[in-house]
Amino acid sequence: MKLLYLVMAVIGYAATLLLMLLESFENKNILLWTKPDETISALFINRISTTFTIDLLWAVLVFFIWVVFEGRRLGMRRVWKYHLLTLLFGLAGTFPLFLYHRQKQLEKQSN
Repeated sequence: MKLLYLVMAVIGYAATLLLMLLESFENKNILLWTKPDETISALFINRISTTFTIDLLWAVLVFFIWVVFEGRRLGMRRVWKYHLLTLLFGLAGTFPLFLYHRQKQLEKQSN
């Protein structure tokens, strides 16, 4: 499973990072953070994008809470880095990356 999580993390980051970099260079909206008004208006431009945005934001909130509690339960250090990576690069790569490190921690504890 660890290898699958790692592959999924690479694909998740690569798939979203390319589009984010294109947007960053074209509109000078670095990682979609330097022009928050434009980013937010684009996220909520119509009902379809609003639905996906709300769904993603809710999933991110649940992920953030779960990472804190699961990290504590397993004794993982510096779980805040997954929050930061999600805010900078998105959930698509960070979620499987967390699962990879979680699996490593579980294996370490079972030995």
